[in-house]
Amino acid sequence: MDPFFTGLGQNVYDRWKQENFNLSAFPRIAEEALLENPPSDTVDLGSLIQEFLLNDEQPFQTSSGFGQPELIVYDNPKFYIQILFWLDGTTDIHQHEFSGAFHVMEGSSIHSHFEFENIRSVTAHFRLGELKLKDATLLETGSTVQIISGRSCIHSLFHLETPSVTVVIRTHSDPGTGPQFTYLPPYVAVDPVHHDALTMRRKQLLDVMEQTGDSDYAELVAEMVGELDFERGFFILQNCIGNLRNLGAWEDVWEVFSSKHGPLAEPVAHTLLEIIRRDGIAAMRGNIEDVEHRFFLALLLNVERREDILEMVSRKSDGDSLETIMRWAEELMQVTESGTWILDAGFPEELGIAEEEQPVLFLTALNHFIRGGKAVAELKRLSARDLALLKETFARSSWSSLLLPLQGKNPPSKGSSKVKKTAGSKNPK
Repeated sequence: MDPFFTGLGQNVYDRWKQENFNLSAFPRIAEEALLENPPSDTVDLGSLIQEFLLNDEQPFQTSSGFGQPELIVYDNPKFYIQILFWLDGTTDIHQHEFSGAFHVMEGSSIHSHFEFENIRSVTAHFRLGELKLKDATLLETGSTVQIISGRSCIHSLFHLETPSVTVVIRTHSDPGTGPQFTYLPPYVAVDPVHHDALTMRRKQLLDVMEQTGDSDYAELVAEMVGELDFERGFFILQNCIGNLRNLGAWEDVWEVFSSKHGPLAEPVAHTLLEIIRRDGIAAMRGNIEDVEHRFFLALLLNVERREDILEMVSRKSDGDSLETIMRWAEELMQVTESGTWILDAGFPEELGIAEEEQPVLFLTALNHFIRGGKAVAELKRLSARDLALLKETFARSSWSSLLLPLQGKNPPSKGSSKVKKTAGSKNPK
């Protein structure tokens, strides 16, 4: 057992005992203990790993799949302390059925808070509502944040360095705060613990049909969503939307679901398309190691408004935010057999531009769309239709929130979302 975490756990236990194990006091107690004796200042991670690998005297380890991996470093009947490693992990937007505090021991993360409003319970495990971003925070090494159980603390983390390491002091479970919903923006909440075994097997069987190119795939999916209830129909669509779009059958299948469920189905289409976008960014994150680039992906994934993204960029790097973003765009550009790409925006083949000319033209167009002003010479040779097609390409991608409207003015604000920076004891840059 690591003596630091044994002492930290005993400190928390003694303080909580003095407050008669009042559950509402635990997040504050955990946060104060971490702030007074920060693991980021005290713990040598290499020595801790070596001790954990070589010493059998360790606390009981769970079979949890959370973390990459999770290490239990202190265990008590009322709470425990875990260390979570993150190699490429990006947490879903979620709430907790436990409370406490977490501390960034190594690395940094974008931490986003959300609200879920206008809730409609479809079943006990499936809800519709409106998920809205409250704020996005840059958590650097040494930062400590309380965890409040229940819907008042809906959040997500996008880890920037590899690995990022967090220390969590947490209760086992807080009565009455479940289910521990996962949120699928902008309109859906699901209980990830609730599993319908039959639906799971059906999705797996549909995956087999997808992999083998079965010609009955789209027809069978349409028939299924026409018969299933709303919740199960949603999960089938979530599983199949990618292949249905590739087959050109998505609109027909969606019409079946929409006709069956009427107005209740309206939020689902937006959520399914957002799932594809977010999954695409998360997949790109797994292939990108540069901390600045991962930071930018985190902003595109978690921050909705252009002005907030620009402010976060200005806090993280020197110089003009738009110049920094264009530098990142050039660094992230890829020219492959499938074409020229800047993240998930692919150069339109319909333009008929020679491959060697595409990178410069694509970057020039992006610069024009996010800065505004008159089109430069490279763009003036394009027709209005071609220029509009280029803009539509970026508008359908993760670059959409950075684009200026056609008149070159900033879009009107859709509510407020604060952006702030929490500095810790170290700067990861």
